[in-house]
Amino acid sequence: MSSNFYTENKAVIDRLNVPDAEERLANLKEVLAEEKEVPAVRPEYANNHIHTTYSFSPYSPTAAVYAARAAGLSTAGIMDHDSIRGAREFRRAGAIAGVGTTCGQECRVDFSATALAGRKLNNPDQNGNAYMTIHSVPAPGFARVDEVFAPLREKRNVRNRAMTDKMNSLLAPYGIGLDFDADVLPLSMWHDGGAVTERHLMYALAKKIIGETGVKGLCDFLTGKMELSLKDAEKEKLSDESNPHIEYDLLGIFKSEFVPRIFIPATDELIALKDVAALAKEVDAILCYAYLGDVTASVTGDKKAAKYEDDFLDELFEVLNAEGVKAVTYMPSRNTDEQLARVQQLIRDYGFIDISGEDINSSRQSFICDALLKPSCTHLVGRAWELVNREKVYPL
Repeated sequence: MSSNFYTENKAVIDRLNVPDAEERLANLKEVLAEEKEVPAVRPEYANNHIHTTYSFSPYSPTAAVYAARAAGLSTAGIMDHDSIRGAREFRRAGAIAGVGTTCGQECRVDFSATALAGRKLNNPDQNGNAYMTIHSVPAPGFARVDEVFAPLREKRNVRNRAMTDKMNSLLAPYGIGLDFDADVLPLSMWHDGGAVTERHLMYALAKKIIGETGVKGLCDFLTGKMELSLKDAEKEKLSDESNPHIEYDLLGIFKSEFVPRIFIPATDELIALKDVAALAKEVDAILCYAYLGDVTASVTGDKKAAKYEDDFLDELFEVLNAEGVKAVTYMPSRNTDEQLARVQQLIRDYGFIDISGEDINSSRQSFICDALLKPSCTHLVGRAWELVNREKVYPL
């Protein structure tokens, strides 16, 4: 699948992104029936970290399965922030398309009650908490996971509204402002149990500014009014009137350069490590720490070069082990061979399991991660199938 897959198949994706889930699934059946050629399967690849419209993505759960299949994936995993509400549709779409599916959810976890309290973990925005993934949630556990996270999504929206107000204060002198209910919520699946994230705020802002300045005036506004520093490659993309990804490109810049100006630390919307570990055990899911490692260049363009866990990785594994976390997930394309070798050795030393997936949330991204072809990573495809097989025994 080329990096232009989304735009080259926009008409089909639109059919699979209609508002109603049942219609999305019915349209998938029609789309597959209309196919003139079945995509070649590429069994050497898998992806267990695909975001959908239930957090932030160009793809509904149905469209995500279709895109994964078009890329050649025979297995795919849904991984939305603070929401598992897209999982049932994802599994049903997988059954229609002949794609093995695994379902999970990403969340931010409070480490304040651990020996790592206050440390910078894998979260670029806030110390003391970490991104973790609840992988391989069996269908009987969907309702329980949603029950736990629904009130946390409500609390997150209190902070989202406060950040929108802060953003509006900064941009008021330039006549730019967002209405959270009118401009942000409609971009999300909030009405159906989806989460609203900082990406929704930044995407809404990107749409608003482009609408006000047009493409021709965009870079001048960003550098002159907002005082953002743009790289030449970024200026080139943002000045291209034919760029179909321009809103996503601007979102990536805002996530890195503007979110720190309006960010309000998360507090009561976070789940404590002991509580999420207990939840994963209750529903028979696999709780993973999401290893990031020191960043030199970000694949998705939304993380600055910075130091994260590498200086205290041994201590981190000690804490995870003590807290009952027995798995780690990572994205091989983000890390150096040295980083991968070190984290994989620790995984073996502690008897953990490792799971992999590439963070899909932009129209530019490919569902294929060539880093899985490294000899050190080929086992991750088999691991994906282990997740699929442990979940498929539970009917929807």
